[in-house]
Amino acid sequence: MYEIVCKEHFSDNVVRLDIKAPMIARARKPGHFVIVRCGEKGERIPLTIADADTTRGTITLVVQAIGVSTRKICALEPGDCLTDVVGPLGRATDIKQRGTVVCCGGGVGVAPLLPIIKAMKEAGNRVVSVLAARTKNLIILEEQVREYSDEVIIMTDDGSYGRKGLVTDGVEQVIQREKVDEVVTIGPAIMMKFVSRLTQRYNVPTICSLNTIMVDGTGMCGACRVTVGGKMRFVCVDGPEFDAHQVDFDEMLMRMRAYS
Repeated sequence: MYEIVCKEHFSDNVVRLDIKAPMIARARKPGHFVIVRCGEKGERIPLTIADADTTRGTITLVVQAIGVSTRKICALEPGDCLTDVVGPLGRATDIKQRGTVVCCGGGVGVAPLLPIIKAMKEAGNRVVSVLAARTKNLIILEEQVREYSDEVIIMTDDGSYGRKGLVTDGVEQVIQREKVDEVVTIGPAIMMKFVSRLTQRYNVPTICSLNTIMVDGTGMCGACRVTVGGKMRFVCVDGPEFDAHQVDFDEMLMRMRAYS
């Protein structure tokens, strides 16, 4: 059993959970995810690790209440336990000194982006972070992102915080004013699609994380099949990160509609 030691509400349906998992905390790297289960008959839920504290032996997960299983997880309180936390899984982010890296996240996509921002900064890169959401109260982890970023740009659809506009507006602003060596994007599939289209026009290498399509997390169910560079890949074992310019986002979006 994996005890929840801390809980924070980011909004009505998004919570941060710090979970006791010392072995995972020591082994995890940016980009890794875990499979969690709440209850003996609970559904397997893949969640990207947002942070880890090796001293406390904890990992941080950010969970959005969407279905029955995620609502159960979000309802847990400190002292309660998750039945299973398995990981770290997936391939870690390729962290190198590249120059200027723009990290853009939408909504809860900022959570898995945070450890990448931190690692990119520690590798000696100039990091510009672009955080986007529909409205001010949906911007998460801003303080933590600012700690490891040279600059933070906030974009909101309604203009209630930062600048009014989409994440692509913020990214394009940076590309037009300075040389960008890489873009990392994590968020809704439709957001990553248009970030990819934008950076392709400017010939800027771009990495995306496709964790939103994962179900089983071990490559057995086949639900996370995506076409990358004309070849079939499984997000959970071959990713979750890929060259965004090689991903068939239209196919991915069509397949994701099955879950709606």
